[in-house]
Amino acid sequence: MRKSHPFDPVWSEQSEILILGSLPSIVSVERGFYYMHPANRFWKVLSAIYNVNLFEASIMERKVFLLHNNLALFDVIDSCEIRNSSDQSIQNVRVQNLEEIINNAAIKKIILNGKKAYELFSKAYPKYVSMALLLPSTSSANARWSLEKMVEVWQRALK
Repeated sequence: MRKSHPFDPVWSEQSEILILGSLPSIVSVERGFYYMHPANRFWKVLSAIYNVNLFEASIMERKVFLLHNNLALFDVIDSCEIRNSSDQSIQNVRVQNLEEIINNAAIKKIILNGKKAYELFSKAYPKYVSMALLLPSTSSANARWSLEKMVEVWQRALK
């Protein structure tokens, strides 16, 4: 089934770190924002790193948090064919135009949340690979990583 990206990016001219996933899950789309599946650890990881409770925060509070901490949030995929929310099933990808964010914000680092996002980003934007950092996916499908180990790795990248 072909899916198009449903959300606008969150960023400002002051954003220094761009965090990119692949594509929002079905649950995230239903709940209206990035990483809203309760089993996804993205907001738990950021909560631990920044000592705030983002897991229970509203969408607006999450956006304010991101912007206040000079973080930008978006996804690599603009549209693709995908079964359920499985990155492994992604085919026929059209990538986002990320140039507007990269060229108009103060981006110093690009964090890719998982292998699929990194793979697609590297292929589409080879000139920015030197700024890119692959981090373990916060998806619940990435069961090999404990929350504690994930927080440790993400903290090094974000701080």
